[in-house]
Amino acid sequence: MNNINWYPGHMKKTRELIRDNLKMVDAVVEVIDARIPRSSRNPIIDELVNRKPRVIVLNKSDLASEEANRAWEKHLESDSDNVRTISMNCLSGSGVKNLFGVLNKMAAERTGNAAMKPFRIMIVGVPNVGKSSLINRMTGHKSAKTGDRPGVTKGKQWLTLPGGMQLLDTPGILWPKFEDPKAGENLAYCGSIKDEILDVPTMAMKLTELLAEQYPELLQERYKLEELMENPLENLDNMAIKRGCILPGKRIDYERIGRLVLDEFRSGKIGRITLEMPD
Repeated sequence: MNNINWYPGHMKKTRELIRDNLKMVDAVVEVIDARIPRSSRNPIIDELVNRKPRVIVLNKSDLASEEANRAWEKHLESDSDNVRTISMNCLSGSGVKNLFGVLNKMAAERTGNAAMKPFRIMIVGVPNVGKSSLINRMTGHKSAKTGDRPGVTKGKQWLTLPGGMQLLDTPGILWPKFEDPKAGENLAYCGSIKDEILDVPTMAMKLTELLAEQYPELLQERYKLEELMENPLENLDNMAIKRGCILPGKRIDYERIGRLVLDEFRSGKIGRITLEMPD
């Protein structure tokens, strides 16, 4: 994971875009993945946003543990007086009314000349956490391109929301390198890194090992495993056999079972899973 270049030119431009336009907005909406709240938070955004009022959206909260969602909401809000958190499902629109409620309250709290202008917000976050889905829900129509692949949003765009609020969308921004390799792995599990540049079977085996430690019952139930082995490769082999991922000569089709495991984790078919908890 450490040998992959995560910082192509367009992400450098995105950093400059956020920095240059931050002075034009009243608040920032940071979208993160509720399954990996720590790994999907970009420290560069913390540095750029600084004391600007912020709403942190725990997106895909329906795929994460309910208990973990509550713990993360409390933890993130305790870090700063300027931060509010909302658990959402941006794809279905669950939580959008709550978000508008928070933003309208922020707008009403402005004083002086600022109160006479449209309330402007900026949407930020790493690739593929659901920014475009949130924007489409907030505008009420398909304004932004969406997809399950990172890198869909290409440039900045201003959008008008109901009530006259204005929204600035930005492309996803990763950081130059991961101080903790686990962050890169977690982003890969959740689909924020393109599968084409990853070793899918190895990632699936590592994810299987993680799930066997943290959510053994869910893993056993989904793949009809009578017991879990200490060796994660043995577990992956047994999962492949149960799902019929076999090549001629009774060889395991690791590419197929690897993609299957990643897809089923990302879609929530294995269960509601949070890979990280607050310290």
